[in-house]
Amino acid sequence: MINQEDGPLKMYFSILEGKRQPNYLKCKSIPVDIALNSSEEELWKEHDDKMNGFYRNHRCEEVKTSLLDLKIEIAKRMVMHCSFCERKCRVNRMEGERGHCSVLKSRIASDFIHWGEEPEIVPSYTIFFSGCTFNCVYCQNWDISQNPHAGKYIKPQILAEMIGAKIARNVNWVGGDPTPNLGYILDVLRHCQVNLPQVWNSNMYLTKESMKLLKGTMDVYLTDFKYGNDDCAKRLSNAGNYWEIITRNHMISSEQGEMIIRHLVLPNHLECCSKPILQWISKNLKNVKVNVMAQYRPEHKAFEYDDLKHRLKYEEFLKAYRFAEALKLDLTE
Repeated sequence: MINQEDGPLKMYFSILEGKRQPNYLKCKSIPVDIALNSSEEELWKEHDDKMNGFYRNHRCEEVKTSLLDLKIEIAKRMVMHCSFCERKCRVNRMEGERGHCSVLKSRIASDFIHWGEEPEIVPSYTIFFSGCTFNCVYCQNWDISQNPHAGKYIKPQILAEMIGAKIARNVNWVGGDPTPNLGYILDVLRHCQVNLPQVWNSNMYLTKESMKLLKGTMDVYLTDFKYGNDDCAKRLSNAGNYWEIITRNHMISSEQGEMIIRHLVLPNHLECCSKPILQWISKNLKNVKVNVMAQYRPEHKAFEYDDLKHRLKYEEFLKAYRFAEALKLDLTE
């Protein structure tokens, strides 16, 4: 039985019950006092000033230029020296330059009402972007994550209309990974009016700047915490400096919204990955949901890796799950 009165997702359920607005609607009601053609440095200063006290501001009114408009403008500038993820490729995507993820214009591979997510968030309107900031050798969505040309571009106004027509508990931005598409997502929200929580479903390899843009727009961070060390992250996802970046962003997320943390148990990675991750969550994060997942199956290039070419044994998953229980983590049902 999901507790809607208290716990890690209290505010999320409060939105569903109509007792409060999702963050993005509040963001649209906060005015900014700067011309959007100002320098990027000036835009950031205004942004940071307006974000101070955001969660204490209950203003709800029509404004000419909103905090969300400001976030969108900053994101447009960032596209010209792309630094949404920690790879910081600095390419000008507006001019057709491709960085590591190769994403230019946002392309949606699929969108549908998802019934296979955590019980707290289903039915969830999931929007899958093509392209990803990682190159996971075992990716189960490799056909879209490693192909930035998959799917199609949908105008933000049209996607906003599609969101408004869906019967769901939330909007779930996923991929691939949504990070290269942050500006597009904010633009969609500019055209939305639905009282639905926004879910950021990501590998969390974002820069501090991207995390600042997400603040005040997302209600739930549905994070993917993969590795307990940098070596596994580099070898299996081509992601450098993983532990520092991911732990930092989890700490930031816990201050910006509510959290569900996913950890997919990998075969032969109980000691090096699962246990360190679960221990870190227990020591550093409070009032979060944790989903210890057993869905691993070898996909994509996993058969080339001795430690990943076999399915996860139930006994290995059970050890990870019982370890999480012993730490008294709030596990999803």
